[in-house]
Order: sequence, then C-alpha cells, then structure tokens
Amino acid sequence: MHESARKVIVLTGGGTAGHVMPNLALAPALIKSGFDLIYVGSRGIEEELVKKAGIQFFQIQTGKLRRYVSFANMVDVFRVMAGIIQSFILMVKLRPACVFSKGGFVAVPVSIGAWLAGIPVISHESDVSPGLANQIISRFATMNLYAFPETGSYFFGRPSRCVGIPVRSEVYSGVRAKGVEICGWAGSEVDLPVVLFMGGSLGAKFINDLVISSLSEVLLFCRVIHLTGRGKMMAPELEALPLEIQSRYKSFEFLNQELPDVLAVTDLAVCRAGANSIFEMLAIKKPMILIPLEKGSRGDQILNAASLKKQGLAEVLRESDAAPELFVSMIRNAVGSLDSMRANLQSHSPQHSTAQAIIQELSAAIKAPS
Repeated sequence: MHESARKVIVLTGGGTAGHVMPNLALAPALIKSGFDLIYVGSRGIEEELVKKAGIQFFQIQTGKLRRYVSFANMVDVFRVMAGIIQSFILMVKLRPACVFSKGGFVAVPVSIGAWLAGIPVISHESDVSPGLANQIISRFATMNLYAFPETGSYFFGRPSRCVGIPVRSEVYSGVRAKGVEICGWAGSEVDLPVVLFMGGSLGAKFINDLVISSLSEVLLFCRVIHLTGRGKMMAPELEALPLEIQSRYKSFEFLNQELPDVLAVTDLAVCRAGANSIFEMLAIKKPMILIPLEKGSRGDQILNAASLKKQGLAEVLRESDAAPELFVSMIRNAVGSLDSMRANLQSHSPQHSTAQAIIQELSAAIKAPS
C-alpha cells in the first residue's frame, strides 16, 4: 500500500444527526494529526451536514434495520447488499487506512464492505445499550469504543474500550457576558440561578408543556432560558406576574452559533438524555436534570440517564413521574445544591482526551499486521 494512502480515514454513520455530529467533532483532531478524511453515507442528513463541513462525501445504498417483522425488511435486505458491494468497491478504490464508524443503518454496509476489503474498522457506540447496527458491526470491528462504562458488558469477548464521546470545540468557547446580552439581560443584575430548558427535536412538546405549566413558580426563584424547537416558539401567559418576573424568561426556537454563550450563562440544564447532549454538558461541567425520552424510543435514553444518576452526575425525572409539582421541587432542590453538583462534575474529569484516545486506537489498527 502506498504510504500516502495510509493517511486516509473513512468516516461513516448516519440516519440521525446524533450519528454524524461526533464524527464532525472528531474531524479537526484527525486532520491535525495528519489524516485525510472521506465520509461515506447515504442520501440523508449526513450528506447535508458533511458537505457543509467541507469533507469529501461518497453516497451508497442502504436499508433500515428493524427489530420487528415487516415486508420492508425484504426490500431493505437487497439495499444493504447493494451498499456492501458499493462500499467494497469504494474501499478497493480508495484504500483508506481505517474506517471509523459511528453507527446507524448506513454504517453497516460500509463496515462490512471495509472488512471484506481487509480495511480495519473501529466502531463507536454513544449510548449505554448498543443499537442494532452497532451490534452487527461489532462482529467485523477491530475495536469497539463506547461512551458509558456499562456498555463494556455488551462487547464481552470482543476488543473494547471506554473513551467517552467527541465534543465540538465550540462548546468550550462560550462567554458569559455575551450570553447575558443574547438573553436581553444586559444592564440588569443576573443575581438568580439561570435554568436552561432544552427539549430536543423528539421531545420538545413534552418538555415545553411541562415548562409552561410550571413557569410561574420557577420564575420566582430562577431566570429561565427556554429552547422550544423550530416552529414551536412559546408565548406563555405571564401577564399576571409582575414585569420584573416576566423579564426573567427568554425563549428561543433554536440557537446555533449563540449556544456556547448561552451555555456559559447557564447554571442548570434540564434536557433529554441523548448521549451527545449529555457529554457536552459534562465537558463544560453543567449540572443537569435529565428527562429521558420514553415513548417512541428503544429505551436508550433511560439507560443513559440511569448511568449518570448512578455516577452522581445528574438528577433524573422520568416522564411518567413528571407532574408540575415534582418538576418544580426538583428544580428548586437542584438550584439549592448547585455547589455540590458542580463539585461532583469537577471530580469526574476524564483521565483521557476522547479524541486522542480514538486517534490512538485508529493508529494501532493501522499499524497492526493484516
């Protein structure tokens, strides 16, 4: 193999942004370490995000993996097989040094195609319980990396290592004064704890409804930043409250470049238990109350939240228990315990850099005899 070809890393993963964003967060460290990057995915959200990031993109066929009986499975089997053939041809043509897979159904044909071509595969699982795609990929992977300590038991007998999740560098760049200005609080004394409510794309309505039903009480002892989700801008009826208290509430449909600054002013985050969000909050040491998504999910967020609760890194409120009275009580208790929650987060400082740990495993796979 030509020496320069050994510098190429193929990234794959898709179906949801959660499978793509860690790859994009890892990309700058890979480039800095001397790797050239290529992304292989399907015509989905990964294509949009990857091309926007300026990474060369190749598209393949794939099919959705289902745990239940469906006629669509028969059609998708052929799509997956087509994707494996396409991936194999791509690997033979590109001869990358390694494939780094973040899971999702598109990663299955890419990983199998790489394995058939003799290219090492490093797989990464973000949630406590591996999804079906990563369970399949683990059989072809040289190394299975994961984010939560409990996940190692799922890879018993296979090479594995806990490394956390790559986090976007922008998360660390927030400036508190800018966050205060974005919220329209400049010139006023921000002398109350700031609570950030984030619903996420799949859970916005549930958390939005819970926030609005509790808002008049929460605003008595907190300032509130409310990310409602696109098209879900809230206009709560606050007229009964004094203007001073109304001004403590600020809502946004969505924040992009401004998010790091808003996080800098945040004292407590109330959010879903998606792995990427959790690890961003852990990275910047933000106390959390997690409300894991239950309906319409495979239960991965419930396990993620339970892991952080067990480690003393977050409080957890189950959807089935989320009455407004309990919600307000948990926020009040958390606000009163911010110092101890921050101390727990500080003591949790990881012993390794996630990006460097991943690069170490990629380098080891590249150097290993085939």
